[in-house]
Amino acid sequence: MMEVAAGHDERDVVLRADSLSKRFGGLLAVQNVSFTQYAGEILAVIGPNGAGKTTLLNLLSGVYRPTSGRLWLLGRDVTSDAMEARCHAGLGRAFQIVRPFPEMTVHENVTVGALFGKHGTRLPEAREQAYELLERTGLAAHADKAAHELTLLQDKRLEVARALATRPQVLLLDEVMAGLRPAEAQEAVALVRSVRESGVSVLFIEHLMPVVRDLSDRVVVMDQGQVIASGTYREVTANPQVVSAYLGTETELHA
Repeated sequence: MMEVAAGHDERDVVLRADSLSKRFGGLLAVQNVSFTQYAGEILAVIGPNGAGKTTLLNLLSGVYRPTSGRLWLLGRDVTSDAMEARCHAGLGRAFQIVRPFPEMTVHENVTVGALFGKHGTRLPEAREQAYELLERTGLAAHADKAAHELTLLQDKRLEVARALATRPQVLLLDEVMAGLRPAEAQEAVALVRSVRESGVSVLFIEHLMPVVRDLSDRVVVMDQGQVIASGTYREVTANPQVVSAYLGTETELHA
């Protein structure tokens, strides 16, 4: 088992990956990835295209089973658990490519998430939870719209609302800022902060370095399927290996 960082104890750990690897035939897409995430933490995963970030997220959420390694969620070994079991155990995910039920209303889409997330949730309770989440995510005014009528930013908010409807304790976000204009990205940053304030720990993949800087407590950097650095934003962006593999020049970094 990995060591617990100074200032934390074992009870603070919400997600722990220990030497996770995933092989597709001759390709080792993820190799011996280890990290620990703590309660209330916003953890960023960055790296160049092909670094293995989305494969890692698929290992965490249960889309893929690891070739080797272990994963713990809230102290429980979930390495062999299916996606739905991990969801019921407290792990939620919002995808980069948003695929709501297009002909259903915004409220109905979130209601489905509430029904799926926890065993025994009844429809009236799920509907009420969905309305509360639409308020939190700024979609209440669009509750009765068909999902296909939403803008891209609203789509992203709906994806987060659907994931939150499962009542996760850890939320995985896969490039939820992709395609957004700068002002829209800042709105999305505020939304993610509000998610953390509600008691949910967040792990996110992102290419926009200003977003990573403004949002993350710590950063894990991947390249060629491996973790090459981890630490605060300041620490990893000062790491010569990270600059060489991903960030480029200092001018590019701070653009």
